[in-house]
Amino acid sequence: MPPMPEAVFTIRRFAAVALGAVLSVLAIDAVAAGDGPATNGGAVAAPESVGAGPLPAAIAGEYALQAGKLDDAARWYLEAARAAEGDAVLAERATRIALLARNDRFAGDALALWRARAARSLGMRNAEATLALQRKDEATARRELRNLLRGRGEGLKPEKDGWRYALLAMDAGSGDPQLIGRLLATLVDDIPQDLPAWLAFGEFAQQVQRQDVAAKIIGRVLQYYPNEPGVSLLHANQLRRSGKAPQARKILDRMGASAILLPDVAYGLAREYGALGDFAAAAAVLARGPQNDNTYILRASYLAQADDKAGVAAVYEELKRESASPNPGRRLLLGQVAEFIGRLDDALDWYASVPGGPQRWQARLRTAPVLHKLGRVDEAHARIRDIQTDATAADETRRDAYLLQADLFRNDNRPGDELATLDRGLAAYPDEPQLLYARALMWERRDDIARAEADLRRILALDADDVNALNALGYTLADRTDRYQEALELIARAYAAEPDNAAIIDSYGWVLYRLGRSEEALVELLRAFTKQKDAEIAAHVAEVLWALGRRDEAVNYFVEARRIDPDNRSLKRALDKTGAVLPPLPDKAGA
Repeated sequence: MPPMPEAVFTIRRFAAVALGAVLSVLAIDAVAAGDGPATNGGAVAAPESVGAGPLPAAIAGEYALQAGKLDDAARWYLEAARAAEGDAVLAERATRIALLARNDRFAGDALALWRARAARSLGMRNAEATLALQRKDEATARRELRNLLRGRGEGLKPEKDGWRYALLAMDAGSGDPQLIGRLLATLVDDIPQDLPAWLAFGEFAQQVQRQDVAAKIIGRVLQYYPNEPGVSLLHANQLRRSGKAPQARKILDRMGASAILLPDVAYGLAREYGALGDFAAAAAVLARGPQNDNTYILRASYLAQADDKAGVAAVYEELKRESASPNPGRRLLLGQVAEFIGRLDDALDWYASVPGGPQRWQARLRTAPVLHKLGRVDEAHARIRDIQTDATAADETRRDAYLLQADLFRNDNRPGDELATLDRGLAAYPDEPQLLYARALMWERRDDIARAEADLRRILALDADDVNALNALGYTLADRTDRYQEALELIARAYAAEPDNAAIIDSYGWVLYRLGRSEEALVELLRAFTKQKDAEIAAHVAEVLWALGRRDEAVNYFVEARRIDPDNRSLKRALDKTGAVLPPLPDKAGA
């Protein structure tokens, strides 16, 4: 699943930290001397053979990892660990890479080396629990998770925070929610009496949709921390998810007074009221106590969802009263709130009044969409072009002006103008990644996969570690072509860099499905959905379940995808492909 075009993601470069700086330097020297593998289109090809000793094998493993060949990386690292007698660090690295590749045999061999070379630490027990979960060895997983929850390393004295290692292992195994649910149910008594631990496991139980286990955990933690607001919020959340909205509402109502004293609790309380659909109550919670920019924005948002136009207007007037001599940031905020509540002329006035600094450029950019909403389309585009040609504007601002204008053209269904704008932007800023990425997504929407691929490959030629481009290109090839093996290697490179990213896990599962590895795919897709309740991920889970003959379960996920986003393209394609028939949408009056 590629990220949405509006999103901005932090790019994390892959680094072989476990090998240390010495190995990195030696690897660079080896490549400089002509001994390293050659590159091919931004990806690094792993060698087919290496010399004797741990270093060449470790270098080969690193190149294989960066090329997205996870099984090869696991094999080379295991070979390196075997050759490096007594090296526990390399054995640990080999174990981690094999677990990432979900190669149980290599992971087991590497773990045996690690055990022989180092004391049994919490990290090692985490690896043992993770491997047991991947093998579906429930008894071993339960034993190692219990040891982690009790903080048991090799020494007699329990170590702190072992529960965090246990939670990481269970998260890695969350692609089998039934197994994880059973383990959670038997481990409740082993969770340490530590509030963060209880809250974390309670939330995790809800993520894997085990409300019965969540209720048991919350019941236990309420005995220890009956007056802790965080526990009360978690309890209300659990009751709401279990369909017990009135009971959840009672808890929230009892918490009202503490929200004045604890701002973080106020935000959580408002969020829970909003989840119950009582947006007026959510806004009322935030109206208590001192106000800031966040509370004003959230109050206006909740009141707008409650269709309380008078209430939103009152928040706007309150904000104006509190801003007798507003600074640039507050003027920008007033413009944003005015825009949000539909007072577009007021928004233009506030944006025009921002005197200078970075807020001034944001205000100038925001002016264009407001003019567009007012029907002054030509003026909106003229304002944007002024920014694009203003030599005093920062390059980032001018780039954003091209992205904004292309987005306006896309929303107006003017594909020719959208393309022309992105082309102009790239003429002004050749090879700018965000412009290339936006154009690639545009080509994909038009089913011009060759051009989408060309733009994404251009990004990768400039930065082979661009995780967004790796994932987007891999997913596009998996979803829209039959080049599945190539897609797998691209996505695997992104997966190695960000193994907990839900969008990348979804892409990884999807390409496994396209390769015919449906059971493996389901594990990854379920894990992605545990992390992010997204319509596209739910549709992918449903299609794989349908292919596996588990059609009742598939329909449940199709329904969930429709609830999240009925217009999702992946959902529509999956329904057309499978022919699945969904129950009718509930009548709004009776919902």
